[in-house]
Amino acid sequence: MATHATQVVPRFGELDPYNHVNHAVYVSYFEAARCLALESADLALPDLSDQDVQIVVTNLEVRFRAPATARDTLRIETELVERRRASTRWQQRIIRESDDAVLVEGQLTAAICDNSGKPRRPPPGLMDKFDALAPN
Repeated sequence: MATHATQVVPRFGELDPYNHVNHAVYVSYFEAARCLALESADLALPDLSDQDVQIVVTNLEVRFRAPATARDTLRIETELVERRRASTRWQQRIIRESDDAVLVEGQLTAAICDNSGKPRRPPPGLMDKFDALAPN
């Protein structure tokens, strides 16, 4: 699969006084898109929680290039960049569909933890499921 795409249309409550999507909202778009990408790889968060596993963000970097507005349809592209023994690195982009302009870029690292948030080794086979989200 490699890159997972999610479509979003900004809602009124996500806008700032300038009719731009508020900067903090982009992070929630990234989170929602990442959760959907994980589900597509049979890694739904509720199912992981049943196995005493959480995927916890440990580092996040966001670069803002241009604003999105209320009239934009956005595509969030999510890709697994690196799979380590008990963590993953991700790259995401928010793109305005009308002109394919990259508006926001994000990179993050996520660790495998237990349900109390303590780092743990992943259960057998868990990390292999991430391969569905990595570039071919």
